[in-house]
Amino acid sequence: MSHNELTWNSALLYSSPDSPELAADLGSFELLAEEFRSRYFEKVATLTPTELTAAIREYEALQCRMSKPFCYAHLLFAEDSGNDQFRSLSQRCSELGSRLSQQLLFFDLELMELDDTTVASFQSTDSSAPYLHFLEGLRKFRPHTLKENEERLLTRKDLTGVRAFTKLFDELSASFTYRMELDGEQRDFTGEELLSLLHHTSPDVRFRAMTLFLERHGENGIVYNAVFNNMALDHGQEMELRNYQTPIQPTNIGNEIPDEAVEHLMCVTEANYSLAQEYFRLKAGMLGVDKLRNCDIYAPVAEAERSYTFEEARQEVVRSYHDYDPEFGRIVDAFFSERRVDVLPRTGKSGGAFAMGISPELPPFLLLNFTGTLRDLATVAHEAGHGLHFVIAQTQTMINYHAPLPLAETASVFGEMLLTRRLLDNEQDPLLRRSLLCAKIEDIIATTFRQTVLTRFELRLHTERTGGLLSNDRIAEIWLEENRKLYGDSVEMIPAYRWGWSYISHFIHSRFYCYSYTFAELLVLALFRKYREEGDSFKAGYRALLESGGALSPADTARLSGIDITDGGFWQKGYDVLAELIEELKQIV
Repeated sequence: MSHNELTWNSALLYSSPDSPELAADLGSFELLAEEFRSRYFEKVATLTPTELTAAIREYEALQCRMSKPFCYAHLLFAEDSGNDQFRSLSQRCSELGSRLSQQLLFFDLELMELDDTTVASFQSTDSSAPYLHFLEGLRKFRPHTLKENEERLLTRKDLTGVRAFTKLFDELSASFTYRMELDGEQRDFTGEELLSLLHHTSPDVRFRAMTLFLERHGENGIVYNAVFNNMALDHGQEMELRNYQTPIQPTNIGNEIPDEAVEHLMCVTEANYSLAQEYFRLKAGMLGVDKLRNCDIYAPVAEAERSYTFEEARQEVVRSYHDYDPEFGRIVDAFFSERRVDVLPRTGKSGGAFAMGISPELPPFLLLNFTGTLRDLATVAHEAGHGLHFVIAQTQTMINYHAPLPLAETASVFGEMLLTRRLLDNEQDPLLRRSLLCAKIEDIIATTFRQTVLTRFELRLHTERTGGLLSNDRIAEIWLEENRKLYGDSVEMIPAYRWGWSYISHFIHSRFYCYSYTFAELLVLALFRKYREEGDSFKAGYRALLESGGALSPADTARLSGIDITDGGFWQKGYDVLAELIEELKQIV
């Protein structure tokens, strides 16, 4: 495939960063926001239910219009954060977004303050139905919301506070290149290419790759320390201002999951850490070593791990979705045929992978850093699942377009399961089946146990920061202590792993997002088992789940597919599936 076919075509949104259409859109928003404010400021409580519905639709349309240029700027910055034109556009949009937020903030606040009689009257009208969940979600933040002037001031200061530190984190991390000897030759690697070497057959290569990656972050420890300390300090001060009781509480309110339910999810996960330790010991035996190092967790168990071209990966992923539902296959294939995927790693490009759903009217985009490993193949299926979810949810309007955070990973993890099942069903070689099972088990461990470790670390970081500045040594102690709970005596952590916290962007971009992976993985294991049992009769409920976007609470959304997440034993069922996979692997070994 040519280079152009492996990069996304952002011209599907705007022809270029200096296009007249982009300039016109960005130049129109402040006037539109001012006009909206003049129509509704301090008047929301006086509106009839019909007028209130019209105002919400107007607000929604404005949000939809703004999403296009702002997402375009984000895509360009993710594509190459070293490009001055892209950086300039990103900064312009960030500053403009801050000003617009200040102008429009009043609307959410006035909706929150509506009295119960007005809300009841609004709820009784047919036209309000699409917006009931939106209004309920806003009103849950009512006890923690400040006056409009105070909220505007906080939004304004964010631009030079948390947003500035987030941008610093992104630009620094994307700027790194790494020089390392491989196969007798000194080569330059991006971070993603280096991390892909954790799947290399050589223990020495795995150790050197992980050590070099982490120590480069350690060399910039002063900056990462400032970023993490200031992000935590800012959140702590905001918690105090808003009268939150725990650092995770605002995330849980937004996710519509009680603190107790999240704690229960993590406790059940921690109670099953022994499953991971059992697997790590089993893998050590397969690799012929007494104990794994954490740089060996993803080591191939075959003499030579299969690598995939991107075209092979594309075909496997599209077929996996097509086998489930031909329409799903067509939707996924369109990402590639319409060039809405940026595929290969390079300096300046954002690490990791993401899917960007812009609005119900515009096509989603995917960012990958594909290096050809089996794990990369799974990542393609994962991000394609996100993209599929964004397309299916385009039946919703903007306010209900994005799925609630705990369900945001559902379609992506389900897609990985479809891929794994296809590969296992079509593979007769026991050695290759062993590799596939190991990859799936490791993926479940990474998306449940590891994400709980990350969430516990993040909680402790925020809690301890209230007592004063945390040194890198103290942050490392917290990090290693939480990881040690997972690994027990089954895995040895390499010295450089003390910096393992420093590169995880979720801590910076999406506070306490990580437990959503655990939630989604266990939910999908239950959904997939249900699909295997019910066959085609399962599909309508699953599609309804995807179509609902953010129109319902997580519990109500899951209920569409016949899943009750309030069942006390629900989370354990997912770990029972993991135990079965480990037993299946034992039989092959």
